[in-house]
Amino acid sequence: MKLLISGSSGLVGSQLCQSLDSDSAFEIVRLVRSPSSKGIGTSVIWQPSQDRLSPDLLSGIDAVIHLGGANIANQRWSPDVKQSIYNSRVQSTSLLSNTLASLETPPSTFLCASAIGFYGDRGADRLDESSSKGQGFLADVCEAWEHASQPAVKAGIRVVNMRFGMILDQSAGALSKMLTPFKLGVGGKIGSGSQYWSWIALPDVIKAILFCLQNETIQGPVNFVAPDEVTNLEFTKTLGKVLSRPTCLPVPTFGIKTLFGEMGRELMLSSARVTPEKLQSAGFEFQYPKLEDALRAILAN
Repeated sequence: MKLLISGSSGLVGSQLCQSLDSDSAFEIVRLVRSPSSKGIGTSVIWQPSQDRLSPDLLSGIDAVIHLGGANIANQRWSPDVKQSIYNSRVQSTSLLSNTLASLETPPSTFLCASAIGFYGDRGADRLDESSSKGQGFLADVCEAWEHASQPAVKAGIRVVNMRFGMILDQSAGALSKMLTPFKLGVGGKIGSGSQYWSWIALPDVIKAILFCLQNETIQGPVNFVAPDEVTNLEFTKTLGKVLSRPTCLPVPTFGIKTLFGEMGRELMLSSARVTPEKLQSAGFEFQYPKLEDALRAILAN
């Protein structure tokens, strides 16, 4: 299978390419913005900010995995940052989707990143793929992001919108930022701690991507989250237990809002109790269904 992957230098993309590199069943083609970009497999150049992608370069591609998007958690959301977050997802997906749809022989499958930010702040309500869109900036971005894949759907391509939860890995993402204060014994719950944090271990992200790639019955939105539903307080206590550190210094709500503004409200204080309904109904088995087991495995490396 000839597989086109964008975002190959990111957390998920780099791990996915490494996992596939030893499998002779896959030929990896990386979709990159710079000709100097190094990595596994061959590369194809595109410029999504300029709507530049030559259809001729995509000839013979069997499936596409689109993982690109600007970081949403490394700074406050100024108007320029929000525009970058939006454009890097929606504009790139629209360009790729329209280009794939224009091919004489399009790929059979298009897996496109999205996020559980689609659901917004929903308290303790259980949310599956049929749940409605929520409110907020991220919900609006995710809606537009998924809508941008519609040209591929209309062209008969099987599209999977991968709604990623909080991806756990010690080298990048939310967990990596939490480790230093927790290891120093100054970790604690955020705000009330009652908000649900839907998470998934990085190895299960890779496993689920390959599962969706190879399972032709799966299409549309798919929640990439583990079945273990935990609040921020439960997450905090579990991480403290795994690290053998106290977790008695809470971060007040006003502190999050003051320091991080809208970004803090949506990423740290919002509650999304998301379930992996489609994955489990299709027979997917998580390697790390429980948070404590996932954290112990991740932090043992």
